Amino acid sequence: MPKQKAYYIIDFDSTFTQVEALDELARISLKNHPDKEAIFQKIEDYTNFAMEGKLSFSESLAQRVKLLEANEDHLKLLIKHLKKKVSTSFSRNAEFFKKHADEVLIVSGGFKEFITPVVSQYHIKKENIYANTFVTTGDGKIIDYDHANPLSEEGGKVKLLQHLKLEGELFGIGDGYSDFQLRESGLINKFFAFTENIARESIVSRADHVTPSFDEFLYVNDLPRAISYPKNRILCLVIGNVNPLTISILKNDGLSIRHKTSFEEKYVKDVGIIIFGEGEKMDREQLKNAAKLKTIGYLGNAKNKIDLDLCTKQGIVVFDDPKNNPRNIDFVPKRVADFMNTGATYLSSNFPNLQLPKIDKSHRLIHIHKNVPGIMAKINTVFAKHDINIVSQFLMTNPEIGYAITDINTEYDKQLFKSLKKIEHTIKFRVLY
Repeated sequence: MPKQKAYYIIDFDSTFTQVEALDELARISLKNHPDKEAIFQKIEDYTNFAMEGKLSFSESLAQRVKLLEANEDHLKLLIKHLKKKVSTSFSRNAEFFKKHADEVLIVSGGFKEFITPVVSQYHIKKENIYANTFVTTGDGKIIDYDHANPLSEEGGKVKLLQHLKLEGELFGIGDGYSDFQLRESGLINKFFAFTENIARESIVSRADHVTPSFDEFLYVNDLPRAISYPKNRILCLVIGNVNPLTISILKNDGLSIRHKTSFEEKYVKDVGIIIFGEGEKMDREQLKNAAKLKTIGYLGNAKNKIDLDLCTKQGIVVFDDPKNNPRNIDFVPKRVADFMNTGATYLSSNFPNLQLPKIDKSHRLIHIHKNVPGIMAKINTVFAKHDINIVSQFLMTNPEIGYAITDINTEYDKQLFKSLKKIEHTIKFRVLY
């Protein structure tokens, strides 16, 4: 039986972009208004009431447009602003939208005038953009919107999809009540509550799946993605007295954070990253059992606190600040994040120091192995057997280990990974993206 065609119904405000566009337009158009703060608050309240299902969308929209006092020049400034506010996980997965241009639909209670210029950059077809339109005067002043458009009404997204009569498997991605209504109506198969920018509890609690990033959505649906494993699935333990700035750097990078006063054994098998406050320790048994642990950040001098030699043998990269400089508040977490995102080990305490360029449209494979002769030859033999074209390759060693990075631009199957992991003296292997 042939597989059903899939369609991806994606919201715009606080989903495709990090912000609510009408709220941002108000901040532009009312910049010099004496009562701007009070008006901003009213507009934001109307937005949130509608998104949480506490006010009809049509009433919310009417009240917000009335308060805007905007014109076409303000729209130009808004578009420029919104292009810089595309949600990070959508931006890095631009290739997905290019490959699925026929199946991706933007369905929004916002307005085509600012949505189309933003999403068109991502190869989303204009005919697949469904949104409201403004009514303007001859001199470009926004005075109203097209009330005949079903998307201006309560339940507008439901009415639109009923009209479109799409046949296939439909996935909805959004942050608000109007997005959930599609699932409630039975018009879509699954609703994914998108929480990268905002998490509305009333929506999250009713979703089929909570997706903290677009990477998560692609991962659970086994779709091609820019990174191999969603960062929200990587457990980052923060242990001890740690500055909130340190935590925010890692949280903003999309990692799943748990802050504990001391190390708890229950996390040892699942933890991917650990950040230790000054004075905290980790014993050898814990290190040996931490099979998924990729990197440790120590806010101070890690010597005599963590067994660096064992970390090296286990393929765990350690970043610390031996001089206990106040810079470690952001220095250490930034190094940890850079390693997770690019594989760079620059300024690590126990690994060969390797700085790596970012490359587009390639897969980055990380192979950590014992420093014995012939490993690179075996790695490249595996690539040759699988007809893999190597774009670039980097290798650095110390007396204990070899750290090899290979960038490839060809498709691969899972057997390639199995073969690389089976190479004798392999310590760890990871697909970065």
